[in-house]
Amino acid sequence: MTAEQLLAAPATVLPALRGAVTGLPSYVPGRRSAGADIAALASNESHYEPLPAAITAVAEAAGKMNRYPDMAAVELRERIARHLGVTPNEVAVGPGSVGVLQQIITGLCDAGDEVIFAWRSFEAYPILVELAGARPVRIPLDHLEGHDLSAMAAAVTERTKVILLCTPNNPTGVPISHDRIEAFLRAVRSDILVVIDEAYVEYAEAGSGPDSLALYRQYPNVCILRTFSKAYGLAGLRVGYALAAPAIAEGLRRTALPFAVSALAQKAAVASLDAGEEMAERVAAVKQERVRIAAELEAQGWKLQPSQGNFLWIRADEVLLATLVEAFNVAGIMVRAYQGDGVRITVADPTSNDRVLRLLEAHAA
Repeated sequence: MTAEQLLAAPATVLPALRGAVTGLPSYVPGRRSAGADIAALASNESHYEPLPAAITAVAEAAGKMNRYPDMAAVELRERIARHLGVTPNEVAVGPGSVGVLQQIITGLCDAGDEVIFAWRSFEAYPILVELAGARPVRIPLDHLEGHDLSAMAAAVTERTKVILLCTPNNPTGVPISHDRIEAFLRAVRSDILVVIDEAYVEYAEAGSGPDSLALYRQYPNVCILRTFSKAYGLAGLRVGYALAAPAIAEGLRRTALPFAVSALAQKAAVASLDAGEEMAERVAAVKQERVRIAAELEAQGWKLQPSQGNFLWIRADEVLLATLVEAFNVAGIMVRAYQGDGVRITVADPTSNDRVLRLLEAHAA
């Protein structure tokens, strides 16, 4: 082709992404560790290695990686059902609780429908909602860094399809009490799915949050969302689950990406549930460290809300946040900063936690 022909050729028009996609905010993952001296406290991962039984199960399953996993995840759903005292028909699984949440939004929301959630809360909420063509309705947290359930109830319209309640809330760590959620459920329509997102429930002190199973048994529009990524230490395998009325759970299984939960993840999750006592010992150690860190930070002058997750939250304005982020970067401590709001710090091993305490002592008011 001559130069004249090239100039005369029409410009290439590339395929266009949907407007909903180009306008999406990017999900910001916790930063990854880059060396032995880096404390990776940005992603709320378990600082323990996977449970030995899970490692064994993965090693045994690895020899069959040439085969597709069980798409129905029958063994895992049956094991989760026994763990919760429900039937397998009430359980749907997916690649992490965020994957199951995508199945929920896809399964219930048409374009223009509304999903209500607190803000700030889990970053993926608005992304998944907008990706489905629905409208995210953000309700500001109350002055105690928790859910303003009265404002959330008042925000319900005829287009509301799903309400997300994150307890304990990520990133603030504040739980929602049983009584408050029960009163909320009485106030909203029964045709709205109320999702109780309990990604960090294992770290919560008994009675601090809801008895979600009791609420589920009483209110058919309740859906419980949980994960194996946090306390069970399977973040890298991606497996979570929802508990919902059988018809809803069946719909979630239909909207799932085929074979999304690998055979390795399914086997590891079953083995992890079977090793519940060992997992509980690890959780108890994290909770003990959480109490220790919070007490020392409060003694330094930091104002904290009691956290029921495996992390602590420090509210910070732009100036303080920039100062803290720079200090953490210099110290080789990776934390999760939220522009305009604050910083979330994962509770890890005592040595890493002590590094955090020394740094924050130097910046206390």
